[in-house]
This record gives sequence, C-alpha cells and structure tokens, in this order.
Amino acid sequence: MAVTIDPIEQFELKPLVSLGHIGHQQLAFTQSALYMFAAVGVIALITIVATSSRSIVPGRMQSLAEIFYEFIADTLHQSTGEGGKRFMPLVFSLFMFVLILNLFGMIPYAFAVTSHLIVTFGLAALVISTVVIFGVMKHGTHFFGLFVPSGVPKPLLAILVPIEIISFISRPISLSVRLFANMLAGHIAMKIFAFFVVQLLLAGAWSVLSPLPLFLTIALTALEFLVAALQAYVFATLTAIYLNDALHPGH
Repeated sequence: MAVTIDPIEQFELKPLVSLGHIGHQQLAFTQSALYMFAAVGVIALITIVATSSRSIVPGRMQSLAEIFYEFIADTLHQSTGEGGKRFMPLVFSLFMFVLILNLFGMIPYAFAVTSHLIVTFGLAALVISTVVIFGVMKHGTHFFGLFVPSGVPKPLLAILVPIEIISFISRPISLSVRLFANMLAGHIAMKIFAFFVVQLLLAGAWSVLSPLPLFLTIALTALEFLVAALQAYVFATLTAIYLNDALHPGH
C-alpha cells in the first residue's frame, strides 16, 4: 500500500481556543500564538536567570547571555554608530525572538512559526514603522531627503526619487520573505527526505544507495540549524542597517 505525505500539512494553523467570530471569520488562539508566547517566556527566563547573579566571573548562563548581547551590540554599532544604542533593546529582542522561534521549529512535531509570511511580515512592518516614526520625529521633513540622492542632476530626480521610494517600500517585503522562504523551504525539504528514508525501510529496498536519503536528511537537518541561526542574524543586521537611515537620513 502506497503511503503519501503532504509536506505543507505541517504549516497548517490549528485553533486551540476559539475566541469568537467576526462575520464569517473565526478568531482563535492557535499553536502559532502558543509558540510565540513560549518564545517570549524562554527569552525572559534566560535573561532573568543570566542577570540574577551578575557575577564578575560569569557562569555558563551569564556568559551565554553576554555573548549574545555583545554580538548584537557590535553588529548594531557597526551599522549605526554610537547613536544606535537606543535601539539595542529592539534589535536584541527581535534577534532572540526570531532565533528561539527558528529553533523551536527544529523540534520534531513542533510548529515553525517563522514559516508563516504573516508573522515575518508583522516583524518587518514593526521595523520599518520604527524607522519612519523615529526618523520623522527626529528630523522632521528632512527625513524624506532619504529619497533624494545627493549630487544628482535635477532632471534625473524625477526618475530616481520614485525608484528610491519603491526601494524603501520593498524593504519590509524583502525582509519578511527572506526569513519566511528560507524556513518554509528548509522544513519542506527535511520532511520529503525523511519520508524517503521511511519508504525505503518499509519497502526493504536495501542497496548501496539506500542510506543516501538518511545521510542527506542528517546533513539537511544540520544545515537547517545553521540557517535558523543565520536568518536570525540576517534579520537583526538588516534591521540595524534600516535603523541607520532613521538616524542619518542624509547619508
């Protein structure tokens, strides 16, 4: 009997608690929301435990927290300079939130929250909204000089200004799609290769090439752990780069 799989089934939202309806649309607390609350809880627990002792000679948890903090602080400083320190809580929180959610998705039978575009787009929209609101509050209308390249002849501005505006608007799209696409594709590939291993075992098709899907699954899983950490870093780095425009719109 042939066994089939649906690699997309793992991304389906399942309501855990119904919160009512708006018209024909159901409002529910889903497993996606549960994992996001769990991620916040894990981050809070790590932070509280790591900062509880504040020893001169740090323990393991404190050392881990300091490594993450200094890593993001250096990344933010390189992108924004001294003025970017005020955004450290935002960038650090986004990095840890995305990292923990990505790692949650690597647990067998767990839900990959960042494989949903609406979640990643919400995070990206938060970043761009912060850039625009802070930029306007700090620089006023001068912030919109970001869309006017310096040293360009005026006749070319009619072409370049719309291009700059479109480029700015596309930032939340590219920021969200990059994270979403990497996590979605990785989890689909892992499930397909794992299914090949099971099918070979059930069919008893042993040959020289039989272990190949298993080795590929192991390698792909290791790669996906790397991608989970790398995508969190990329998200934080791009956030820092975009925040630099709010601090220095004329550059």
